[in-house]
Amino acid sequence: MTNVVVIGSFNVDHVWTAATLPRPGETLSGGYTTGPGGKGFNQATAAARAGADTLFVCALGDDVGAQLARALAAADGIALHDQRSEAPTGTAGVFVDASGRNSIVIGPGANATLSPAFAAQQAAAVTSARVLLGQLETPSDAIAAAFSLARDAGVTTLLNPAPANAAVPAALLALTDVLTPNETEFCAQLERHTGERANANTLTTQDDATLHALCRRLLPHGSVVITLGAAGCFVSHAGSNVRGDGNAHYRLPAEAANVIDTTGAGDAFNGALAASLANTPDASFAAHVRFANRYAALSTETAGAAASMPRLAQVAARFGTI
Repeated sequence: MTNVVVIGSFNVDHVWTAATLPRPGETLSGGYTTGPGGKGFNQATAAARAGADTLFVCALGDDVGAQLARALAAADGIALHDQRSEAPTGTAGVFVDASGRNSIVIGPGANATLSPAFAAQQAAAVTSARVLLGQLETPSDAIAAAFSLARDAGVTTLLNPAPANAAVPAALLALTDVLTPNETEFCAQLERHTGERANANTLTTQDDATLHALCRRLLPHGSVVITLGAAGCFVSHAGSNVRGDGNAHYRLPAEAANVIDTTGAGDAFNGALAASLANTPDASFAAHVRFANRYAALSTETAGAAASMPRLAQVAARFGTI
C-alpha cells in the first residue's frame, strides 16, 4: 500500500544567489545552479526521504525536464504517474540572498494542464493511501478531484494552500482535513473566504485565542497548522477532534538551524508531516508537527529545493529518537 500520494507540480529550478535580492531595475552579480523543484515534487521527495512509500501525480512535457523528473523520482523510490503534456515541463526562477531568503517566479508550463480526468484515473492509488497531499501550483479542479476520491475513502487530506495568490475554492476547503498555510497564505485565504483581514507581518504577535478563532473561521471542520518561520507554528483543531492532542490550540517553537537556504522549507514541512501522519497514525498530532518542524529545519542547512530534503537517518542523527 502506498502510504502517501502527492498530487502537484514539478519544475526545473534555475537558482541565482547574490548578497541581496535584486531590486527593480537593479542588476547584480552572483552564482547560478539548476535542479529539481516544484512544490509537488519537493513535497513528494520529502515524504519519501522521511520514510513514506510515496506516489507522485503530476503533468510533464516531452523534454529534458521530464526526463529529469523521472530519473530523480526513480532514484528516491517515488512512483511517478505523469500526464503527458504538449506544454513544456514547468520552470522556476529562484533568487536567494546571503541570509537564505528567497524570491521566486514560476512558469507553470505542463503543470497548468493537469486535469481532473487524469486525477480521477488515480483512484486506485488515492483510495488505498493513508494521506493525500496537494498544493496549488496545479489547477485546483484537479486537486479537488483527487481530494473527493480521498474523502469518500476515508483517506486523510492535507492541503498546502500555496502560493498565496492561488484561488482556493470553498469546495476544496470543505474536502480538506488538515490545512497548512504560512502567514501570508493564511491571511490571503482568510480574507478571500471570510472577508476578515489579518496582517501577515504581525500574525505571530496575535494571542493564541484570537489566532484559534481565525483558524476556526477559515476551516471550521478540520485542523489548521500555520507555519510561522523562525517563530515555529500554531496548531488549531476543530471542536473536540484534537487528534490525540491535549489542547485544541497551541504553539510549537521552531528548531535551531544554521540556515543557508530557506527555499523548499515549507515543502519539507508538508512532506514530512504527511509521512509522519501516514507512518505513525496513532501518534499525537503534536508529535507529527514536531517531526515536521525538525525535518524542515534541517532542510534549510542545504542549498536547493528537492535536493535539500534530508533523509530520515539524518533527522535521527541530529535530533535523536523521532
